[in-house]
Amino acid sequence: MIKKISPITILSVTIAILVVAVIGLLWFIQSQPDPIRGIPPLTDISPMEPDSSVWGVNFPNQYSTFLLTAENNTRTAFAGSQPFQKLEWDPRLVTLWVNYGFSKDYKEDRGHMHSITDVEETLRTTDTSAGTCYSCKSANNIELWNEMGAAKFASTPFGVLGKQITEPIGCVNCHDSTSMRLVVTNPALENALEEQGKDWRTFSRQEMRSLVCANCHVEYYFAGEGNLLTFPWDNGTKIEEIAAYYQEIEFSDWVHAESGANMIKMQHPDYELFTADSTHYKAGVACADCHMPYTKDGAAKFSNHNMRSPLIEPEATCGTCHTSVTYVTERVAIIQQQVWDTMDATEDALVDAINTIATASEVAGVDPELLAEARNLHRESQLRWDFISAESSMGFHNPSEALRILAVATDLARQAQLKAIEATGQGLDIQVRTP
Repeated sequence: MIKKISPITILSVTIAILVVAVIGLLWFIQSQPDPIRGIPPLTDISPMEPDSSVWGVNFPNQYSTFLLTAENNTRTAFAGSQPFQKLEWDPRLVTLWVNYGFSKDYKEDRGHMHSITDVEETLRTTDTSAGTCYSCKSANNIELWNEMGAAKFASTPFGVLGKQITEPIGCVNCHDSTSMRLVVTNPALENALEEQGKDWRTFSRQEMRSLVCANCHVEYYFAGEGNLLTFPWDNGTKIEEIAAYYQEIEFSDWVHAESGANMIKMQHPDYELFTADSTHYKAGVACADCHMPYTKDGAAKFSNHNMRSPLIEPEATCGTCHTSVTYVTERVAIIQQQVWDTMDATEDALVDAINTIATASEVAGVDPELLAEARNLHRESQLRWDFISAESSMGFHNPSEALRILAVATDLARQAQLKAIEATGQGLDIQVRTP
């Protein structure tokens, strides 16, 4: 006689089987390796690998578009990446930078793949120049800064340091090799943020998509006898705060041969102008949104690393947010022309100030204190003009701020001219020499 199994027993066995199955499933899940984001890497990348082709094995789309920076020598209305000679385009620049390196050679920079070639071929550098000149030009810097320290890197002569520089700007300048996280790699930027009480590791990814550009696209100077790369951000990043900082430390890049003023040469303050409450910045737009727009290769979405002017392919850049690309590009053209015209007027005012100060300095009995005031006004005017001139967007990164700065610069230049006339005691009858 077959013994009947009770329903309770069947239920108990079923529950037991389910419990064992659940435990087994949990154990299986727990024992699985950590998930890998995206495609598993094909090769390991060392933490400070300077050769971007090694990174390209794992990230072929990003690398292939980065290589295009060797070919994107396109000139836009006011700049672009074609290496034309700006001194021929605007001869007044020679007067503004007389007896300084930029009066000898000032070509438009090309794409990132040309970063080493451009800095080595410019007439502004020689073998005895500061090694600091390589600071924003090479992927080798990360390893060299780690091995040598920023101070020794900067104090090493350009010709000596150059023997260790082989790779142009590349992946390691912006990314951590393990996580691909965007990182600060320039010691000068790290120090500048620390002085402001900021820790970039707390920044959002969107904030980092602009901050990594500040590894290079900023105003800087060479501090002390060792020429240490330093950002003048202790007071803040707006032009008045930067100008005040330079006055406080009594710094100058050179003495102008004609006006006798202690001068500042601005570099490329793209980050400072953009983050000075510009419309796009306040809207949460990052540098990469416009200069490295997302694109697709089949189903793969990636950031285009052919960094260039958004105006070259506005459908892929402006068209991401704006419904009418035609309207946007027309507005950009109007804004940039306004900034150019205003900057043009500022340059005329500066040339007039320089010529008047030079003439006044030769007048017998000129008031030295008033002449010193005129020279300082020349300095303050030109560094503001140069803040916009050296910036890469012809003011579009922050149109209202660019026009405001240029208006102040023009006013200061005219004040410098009048102060020089006042210093002679001859009134407006002074005969100003012309170049």
